[in-house]
Amino acid sequence: MAKKENRVQIILECTEQKESGVPGISRYITTKNKKNTTQRLERKKYNPYLKKVTLHKEIK
Repeated sequence: MAKKENRVQIILECTEQKESGVPGISRYITTKNKKNTTQRLERKKYNPYLKKVTLHKEIK
């Protein structure tokens, strides 16, 4: 069986909300394969505070 050592949990945080000054933080938890994806992830996800789809980047 394959080992699950390469998959790690990461947190995606909204980039536009910090700049706009709206209270609250939009974060999502997902997993990625460290071996295949070495750079930080960027995904477009829904932000309930801004009520629109925004760019979310991986934070450490």
